[in-house]
Amino acid sequence: MAAVALVSGGLDSTVAATLAHRTHGLAAIVTADYGQRAASREIAAAARIARALAVPARVVDLRFLAAFTKTALVDRSRSLELIDRTQLDDVAGAAAASMRAVWVPNRNGVLIAAAAAVAESLGADAVVVGFNVEEAATFPDNTQEFIARSTAALELSTLNHVRVEAPTAALDKIAIVRAGYANAAPMHAVWSCYGDGATHCFACESCLRLQRALRGAGVYERFVAEWEGGQ
Repeated sequence: MAAVALVSGGLDSTVAATLAHRTHGLAAIVTADYGQRAASREIAAAARIARALAVPARVVDLRFLAAFTKTALVDRSRSLELIDRTQLDDVAGAAAASMRAVWVPNRNGVLIAAAAAVAESLGADAVVVGFNVEEAATFPDNTQEFIARSTAALELSTLNHVRVEAPTAALDKIAIVRAGYANAAPMHAVWSCYGDGATHCFACESCLRLQRALRGAGVYERFVAEWEGGQ
């Protein structure tokens, strides 16, 4: 059966959605507005990804979440936590502090529940998420255990026993970039930035991880050129 892909427009969810679509097809791409800074950019990116994959796009309104957090990802009065690229793997220090600065209570739990409702309504039996092994080191809701426990809960909360799939969960971001290009993912549509500027800031943690992966895969210049041409 087909799946529903939960897509923020970022690297991981873009590639995960592409891989799932190639494997068993997508019934829809779902993106969410939960009051995040980059909501408009993420929704636009997800729409472009959906068009590239010829899949319907759905937007779910979860802006109530904004009332339950004052982290910089939502609260524009606070500055985004900026770390040096050399600190990306400092899981006990700078990377952990960066995670806390953008943590929205139960965000992934709410997103998956919403996407599962869409999936069940469409007769799809899976929600595809874009997790990766790098961020699983600091984000507990990006781990294999979280995937397994979410699936167990959905077995009881959906009549068709929707499961959670994460085709990129065991990969680092360099491997995800390579998988994206190898499978013709719409990399030109990716929006990984925590902000909503005209282009990626390449200063926030998410941008730094994307940039490191692109350089590690040897495709940074290609990505920038294709991204600029796709806007």
